Amino acid sequence: MINFIKATVKGVIIGIANVIPGVSGGTMMVSMGVYDTIIGCITGLLKHFVKSLKTLLPYILGALIGIVALASVLTYLFDNYPLPTATAFIGLILGGLAPLLKRVDMKKANAGALLLFLVFLALIVFLAIINPTESGVAKDFTWLRAAVLLGAGIIASATMIIPGVSGSMMLMLMGYYRTVIDAVTHLKDAIFGGDWALAAEPLKILLPFAVGIVIGIYAVAKLIEWLLRRRPVYTYSAILGLVVASPVAVLLRCDMSGVTPVIVLISLVTFIAGFVFAAWMARLSSREIKPA
Repeated sequence: MINFIKATVKGVIIGIANVIPGVSGGTMMVSMGVYDTIIGCITGLLKHFVKSLKTLLPYILGALIGIVALASVLTYLFDNYPLPTATAFIGLILGGLAPLLKRVDMKKANAGALLLFLVFLALIVFLAIINPTESGVAKDFTWLRAAVLLGAGIIASATMIIPGVSGSMMLMLMGYYRTVIDAVTHLKDAIFGGDWALAAEPLKILLPFAVGIVIGIYAVAKLIEWLLRRRPVYTYSAILGLVVASPVAVLLRCDMSGVTPVIVLISLVTFIAGFVFAAWMARLSSREIKPA
């Protein structure tokens, strides 16, 4: 029971990370030492269905709690306290770097690995710099829109598998972040309000998106497993570039207006808190970390 609760709490953190543009649920998995466990269960789901599902269940439950119950809270914090909230998540990212660094065998690194590191670092920073605004996507159901949401779910699901890649950021780039977040909020309000007729509208958005998430998780997990088996140094170098770039992406997207010395001090405290928490979680799971 204690292990189930611990896994659920980790799932909540992963779910919260998936809501924040620039923060990766995959990064949180690496930070907490559960990346290999989750990837192994996903890729082995068809072969060992019951065992894999039993292991994944608390992480899925926790992620849903984090996304549904805390999405509006996190949106409020970013809207009203952007810098302290951003620095807390930057602390989580940097505090969890140690497990990833342990996976990279520097003796095998070469110019190609360095190039991949720089390319993927630059890619995430570039996506944050261009920072497109959402395109005001209509929410009425059409089969074309359902197909687009399916594709968006497949792309966004990379954040649950690839450390350093933010699915929320990808959704923003595609103009569907607010659409999905609003649909989650409306569905939650409809369910708690007992208005099942009202729940039908957000479900038209979330169902094709969720199917895309499921497809993407399994497909990307298989790809990452193959890459880690065949080209671990190159793969982890690319992942490291994505992770290192994530704090830059978070800051570039952070609203710095109205920042005062007091806010900076509070932000420093939240950064330290996030860093210490992630480092502590990583240390608890250090036995799962093996060099590539």
